[in-house]
Amino acid sequence: MWRQIQANFNRQKARLSVVRKMIELGVKVEGKHRLKVGDVSVSDSALAEAVGVDRRVVRNTVNQIMSDPDLKTIFTRVKPIGTSLVDIAENLGYSVLVVYADPHKPGVISGISSILTEYGVVIRQALADDPDFIPEPKLTLVVDGRVPPEAIGKIQSLALVDSLTLK
Repeated sequence: MWRQIQANFNRQKARLSVVRKMIELGVKVEGKHRLKVGDVSVSDSALAEAVGVDRRVVRNTVNQIMSDPDLKTIFTRVKPIGTSLVDIAENLGYSVLVVYADPHKPGVISGISSILTEYGVVIRQALADDPDFIPEPKLTLVVDGRVPPEAIGKIQSLALVDSLTLK
């Protein structure tokens, strides 16, 4: 998907930045080229401010998206992923594991979740960065309570895991 988007905006850095932010936030285009996150309307000016561009860049980006059938299909169906528990995990009695691994190799999530299961640790939320959008993608797991040191050691010893941080 990202290659297709880049091809459409390859000489338009500002518009590409708008598209990246739209994907990050789950902003879709609806009806008469209106921007929405879920059922909440988003103004061109608000999105422009978030990206650091003029509102006309946002409007031109939306018009370009809607004139391309493939992009239109993508951006009329985008949805936000919901609330991240990472920043409030401590308040809820959760821990956060941040794992850096090769995102193109299978088994990262299953390997880690198997180890956590062995120790009776419940995963509340898993957030994986898309390697096409994030330069250093990571897997972030929000888990119930504390992770036993033995489990951390086993996770770190997985061949797929480059590094692990416990927050």
